[in-house]
Amino acid sequence: QVQLVESGGGLVQAGDSLRLSCAASGRTFSVYRMGWFRQAPGKEREFVAAINWSGGNTYYANSMKGRFTISRDNAKNTNYLQMNSLKPEDTAVYYCAARTSIAIIQYNYWGQGTQVTVSS
Repeated sequence: QVQLVESGGGLVQAGDSLRLSCAASGRTFSVYRMGWFRQAPGKEREFVAAINWSGGNTYYANSMKGRFTISRDNAKNTNYLQMNSLKPEDTAVYYCAARTSIAIIQYNYWGQGTQVTVSS
């Protein structure tokens, strides 16, 4: 089992920045990739960014490239999502997720989510 706890969400104004954190515990040695997803009211959950836990390769949704940066601190078992130039349409619940399989693309562990609200 891998437990994930997100933090760092809040209410900000358009143009501001936020950094989300995701602390992992449990069988963290089994993690292959960690990612961030978000879900806005009335919309489906969408992929934001991901990072390979070992090699550090990063992946982004096209709409997030250039504004969002994912990083990790293996010593702290924590990954971060730095979000800059936030827009009202970035308002959503942001979820951290972990994937333990290279072959299976679904993320099998999820955090509870942290609310990000961007006012105009």
